[in-house]
Amino acid sequence: MELIVRDTKIYAYTGGKTFDPQKPALVFLHGAANDHTVWGLQSRYFANHGYSVLAVDLPGHGRSGGEPLASIGALADWVADLLDAAGVEKAVLAGHSMGSLTALEAAARHPGRIGKIALLGSAVPMAVSEQLLAAAKDKPEKAYRMINQWSNAQGLGGNTVPGAWQPGASLALMRRARAGSLFVDLSNCNDYQTGLEAAAKVQCPALLVIAKRDLMTPPRAAGDLAKALKDVRKAEIDGAGHAMMAEQPDRVLDALRAFLL
Repeated sequence: MELIVRDTKIYAYTGGKTFDPQKPALVFLHGAANDHTVWGLQSRYFANHGYSVLAVDLPGHGRSGGEPLASIGALADWVADLLDAAGVEKAVLAGHSMGSLTALEAAARHPGRIGKIALLGSAVPMAVSEQLLAAAKDKPEKAYRMINQWSNAQGLGGNTVPGAWQPGASLALMRRARAGSLFVDLSNCNDYQTGLEAAAKVQCPALLVIAKRDLMTPPRAAGDLAKALKDVRKAEIDGAGHAMMAEQPDRVLDALRAFLL
């Protein structure tokens, strides 16, 4: 599905179903240098179980036009404009990593538009090392490999899909990202310093999905965020790192199902 948001063509995967703005809406927000494909299983499931789904390619990512937006606040306001373009008054947001910060800030800024938020692989603040930022700016292939090493807990073998090599798939996904987008995305995460204040403003129920072997946003890093949210529950995912939707898609789906259905 294509939408025009701020005069820019935006792509959103609808889970194989025609988008109906009269149904409950669920928007999936991807992380740095990713696109809608990271939500493959989850988006298809909810599209077939009562929700109208928009698994978006954020501006400057995937099949969407424009340039990557340069702050979490800008992304949060863009989400509200996305809902307007889709004819949706209120939606649930599910975000991973940078997408989780976007969902958090959107719920704080636009409380009347957001019914629930699911934050996967989240941390506030979400500090990014100087080494990774430098690599993302000047040596993106090195940065992709650094992220890949830290994001995948399974390594060789162990994937729930026989014959699938998750690190290779993750690397291929990042390699097709547009030049410069990874640096912008990681800078957005690193620069976002008002997350706890945003969390305190969130009025809707929130879910934190925490991968036990996550090295990018370690489980302990979600502690302050959980304390700041008024209505929060947690789901822990065994056998997964930061790339939890790929490594343990069924367990992630179970966590979302328990929260949203």
